[in-house]
Amino acid sequence: MDIEQEEMQFLGVFDIFKEAYKIILTWRKIFSQITLTLIFPLSLLILIHMEVSDILFRKIIHNEIDLDETQVGTPKYNKLSDLISSEWTYLWLFKAAYFTFLLIFSLLSTSAVVYTVASVFTARELSFRKVMSVVPKVWKRLMVTFLWTFLAFFAYNVVAMILLIVVFVIMGAVSYYLGIGTLVVLGVSYVGGFIYLSLVWQLASVVSVLEDARGIQAMNKSKALMKGKMWTAIFIFGILTVLSFAIQFAFQKLVVHGWSFGEVDRICYGILSLLVFVKLMLFGLVIQTILYFVCKSFHHENIDKSALSDHLEVYLLGEYVPLKAKDVQLEHFEV
Repeated sequence: MDIEQEEMQFLGVFDIFKEAYKIILTWRKIFSQITLTLIFPLSLLILIHMEVSDILFRKIIHNEIDLDETQVGTPKYNKLSDLISSEWTYLWLFKAAYFTFLLIFSLLSTSAVVYTVASVFTARELSFRKVMSVVPKVWKRLMVTFLWTFLAFFAYNVVAMILLIVVFVIMGAVSYYLGIGTLVVLGVSYVGGFIYLSLVWQLASVVSVLEDARGIQAMNKSKALMKGKMWTAIFIFGILTVLSFAIQFAFQKLVVHGWSFGEVDRICYGILSLLVFVKLMLFGLVIQTILYFVCKSFHHENIDKSALSDHLEVYLLGEYVPLKAKDVQLEHFEV
């Protein structure tokens, strides 16, 4: 990165996008290798999941319609009933395998990109072999943070559901329109909280790699860093999320449900969607790491490049030995 640390706090949304593009372009060889090894399989997995889930679900719906039209107790009814049970089992097994591999490739991709961008920031010598040797050690730290985040999302959704039911019953008994209005307010609040938790998770992932923190400590550090840069993070998250949903929606319409198109057209649309999706995922991970440095700069936490370089070097030396936070990240600079 050519920008001085003190100046990074002034980067806006599109400045961050521009900086991410410059980093990817300058180090395109190593990012291309990371993309082909980790991000491409991750993107392909997400799109294939949409296609296979749709096929399995359509078969289940078709057989359930036939089952409803078949007399109970007949051999055909029993055969259809067993077939539907098997198909539901296959669908849930496929979902379980999908989420398992999705988690693995997501953590590995995040580890590789964060480590690479940090190495660029510290002007470390970089090679694809070094990055891939570090990734298995880094992703263990990310797993701890993911598990804590998962618990936070689970608790958040449980509390939101209970609150939703209680408020709707109470308000609905008083007035139907009051109940509906309350649901709208709660819905908007829920979405806001969900976005906030998502932002905390993304920044906590970077913190887990670059600082002596993981799990709930990384989440607390992430929340502290986002203060003052919340709207920047929200705009970035919003833009990337809208683009991601647009690509997946296009894939759903043109490929998964694109029966009116020819097979060749569907394949072309599928390849195009995959290529764009891959680039977007790489771009998002690089931006996520740059946002971390921007937040650090905003809070006047000077990052000692030599100490951070040593911190990254530890991953190459074997078992991770955390550096002291005061040695790595928390030196304040004067404005």
